[in-house]
Amino acid sequence: MRDFLVRNRLELIERCKAKVGLRPPRRATEEQLKNGIPLFLEQLTRTLDAEESGDAAESVRISGTAGGGVSAGLSEIGVVATAHGKRLLELGYSVDQVVHGYGDVCQAISDMAVERDAPFRVDEFRTLNRCLDNAIAEAVVEFSKQREVEASRRLTSQENERHGFLLHELRNSLHTATLALAALELARCRSLGRLGRCCDAALSP
Repeated sequence: MRDFLVRNRLELIERCKAKVGLRPPRRATEEQLKNGIPLFLEQLTRTLDAEESGDAAESVRISGTAGGGVSAGLSEIGVVATAHGKRLLELGYSVDQVVHGYGDVCQAISDMAVERDAPFRVDEFRTLNRCLDNAIAEAVVEFSKQREVEASRRLTSQENERHGFLLHELRNSLHTATLALAALELARCRSLGRLGRCCDAALSP
């Protein structure tokens, strides 16, 4: 599989681009394509290299362990997938499009292998699946986390806006009440003034 990926890298990228392009309503940007599929293929190739040379530690460092866990998030694939998930949210992608984007890579590799009669070993498929699983998991986790942060930010903004409106209305009501009280005090003083003058007139000889 390693040699197959190296020989067919550019065509695999083009096939993935075509698959993404057919999926409405979003279109992959050049930046997304540059930092997504090509980087994953490069990391998958280096993982296969490490495993063929018997360097299990390097394989785990690049792509994490099977089943994910802490090591997946600290692996190269985990770090890149995390950034990729965040970027896809910023571009307006949905979580299913994040998952299908990685699925396109697997589909493109499988389709081309069948077309060219290039069988892969079981352990190579296991490595491909491990890399995909870890990349998808980290991308989706980051995508979901950033979406929750954005939702919380919007909710806070809406709450602040509502509080601002209520405070404005309260200030208006308080101002009206203050004016009304001032008017009552003025009227009371005037009434007492007239009453006082009347009393003075009645008591005068």
